Amino acid sequence: MSGLMQFFSDIIAGDPDVYVITFTLIAVMVVLLFLSFPMVVPLAVGALIGMIHFSDVDTGVVIQQMVTGISPNALIAVPMFILAADIMTRGHTSQNLLGLIEAFVGHMRGGLPITTCLACTLFGSVSGSTQATVVSVGQIMRPKLLKAGYKDSFVMALIINASDIAFLIPPSIGLILYGTLANASVGELFIAGIGPGIVLALLFSAYCYIYSVRQGDLVAVVEKTTMAQKLQALKKALWPLGFPVLIVGGIYSGIVTPTEAASFSVLYAIVVECVIYRELGLRDVLDSALSTGLITAVVFVLVGIGQAFSWYISFEQIPQALLEPLDLSSASPEYLLFIIAVTFFVGCMFVDSLVVLLILTPIFMPAVAAVGLDPILVGVMITLQMAVGSATPPFGCDIFTAIAIFNRPYLEVIRGTLPFILILTLMTALLIYFPGIALLLRDLAFK
Repeated sequence: MSGLMQFFSDIIAGDPDVYVITFTLIAVMVVLLFLSFPMVVPLAVGALIGMIHFSDVDTGVVIQQMVTGISPNALIAVPMFILAADIMTRGHTSQNLLGLIEAFVGHMRGGLPITTCLACTLFGSVSGSTQATVVSVGQIMRPKLLKAGYKDSFVMALIINASDIAFLIPPSIGLILYGTLANASVGELFIAGIGPGIVLALLFSAYCYIYSVRQGDLVAVVEKTTMAQKLQALKKALWPLGFPVLIVGGIYSGIVTPTEAASFSVLYAIVVECVIYRELGLRDVLDSALSTGLITAVVFVLVGIGQAFSWYISFEQIPQALLEPLDLSSASPEYLLFIIAVTFFVGCMFVDSLVVLLILTPIFMPAVAAVGLDPILVGVMITLQMAVGSATPPFGCDIFTAIAIFNRPYLEVIRGTLPFILILTLMTALLIYFPGIALLLRDLAFK
């Protein structure tokens, strides 16, 4: 009891012990979160309390670090990709991509859920956003799947989890932010995310096939399309398919940087939706720009505050103290990847994945450098865990997106998620023991 009292006395006295500071920061952030403050407030208050109470650091450092956090040129790609995705989400892109995939695989056993998986993969290469994918693909495919006889719990779980492939397939905002935090090549990260994204889509598709076979005649298949219908669907989807070609092909060939590809993607989206499809007008583009400005402001404020918080915990050498008992500096690459995966998975279950990325990445990067792990592989692993966490109870953001657009209760939305979480866990294990899934394309493109 006396030891506990002494511990709290040390907190009040401002004892600069690492564990005293860590406990105080966590306690302050948890209390503020339970009081329903947005995440930016706990991060900012935690950093300020540490600087003022424990370290007597000039609080002007917060502003300096916020500016530093949003200064990297790579971050220019974030609003560009968000704007391009918003424009295409409002237009015909998602419908045409779905029409293409359904024309070729819809008639197979499990064709409709497989169409959903592949559509999420392709739309992820357009939007880079899991939530946009849930909305665009989910609103179209859920009625079709229900009409075919699939259980709603399976349908919603499928849409939520398949949408997470958008985290891995470029353009991925998570990969851009990780590249900025870890000083890693965004172009290499984009290429490295393709392999795991494709493997994950295949694993989900295999499960959909097995599920459909087990359901037997309870679920229907759509009528097989003719070759003329397939060609017509391909013709409609050619322009949307040009979007990933522009991004991946441009970066792979070295013609453009990720930032330049982001700028071209906005122009491409406007031309496709406003000129070719004539689905959107000037007012729609302006609405997209306004929406993008609001989202970008939220993201950049988080990035700036996250940089200030990360600077402070690095200043106090908190990451080194917390990781020292795990002896990660001499750990095997597989063990370190496992620890990173578990930590990010648990964190993203409870807190927004972007916040977890901002806080935990600087903590693990010294150990990654000491072990000699490829930071590109680590970035793909972290992004995969962000995807898992965004669809995992209790607080995965995609779950609440599905609740909003499908108007279904929480327990019903999460009922069918377990098999998909197990598949995502399998994907994590495959990435740990077969890193070539991520690094093969990267090595071919850049080495």
